[in-house]
Amino acid sequence: MNKLRAFLQMDVSSKKLMIEAYFLLAWARYRKSIPFERLAPTLGVVSEETSTNSLLERRELAKISQSIQIVSRYTFWESQCMVKAIAAMKMLERRKLSSTLYFGTSRDESGEMIAHAWLRCGPYYITGAEGMEKYTVVGKFAKRVGGRQHEAKTELN
Repeated sequence: MNKLRAFLQMDVSSKKLMIEAYFLLAWARYRKSIPFERLAPTLGVVSEETSTNSLLERRELAKISQSIQIVSRYTFWESQCMVKAIAAMKMLERRKLSSTLYFGTSRDESGEMIAHAWLRCGPYYITGAEGMEKYTVVGKFAKRVGGRQHEAKTELN
């Protein structure tokens, strides 16, 4: 009940962001069920990265990151790293912000292969930054969209 009360006390823009995150997490969970060879072309340009230089507003990116992190704890489906990264990528794309999705692998304490996904926009990590240094990048996808990040890059030249 306290969580509902906290949600109801949020400002309208925060509520909209949380609702958007919820629906995009559901959408991303569905997308995760698609065979990877069909999903991959929609994730961006394979083996490329977007720029780490940017004049982006860090506060806006932090709000997107926070909404994904919070809402993912309350979904009725699994919303782990890949689902969060795909949902956040879509939120950024809707705002005409480019991003890079990374996939990494490692081994756990028992020697089993484990995987992780994380998303970067400009110099900021939006999802999955926790523990990413333990993983070797095995794939990356650059999602380039027109808009503010492109304009920021142009201004720097």
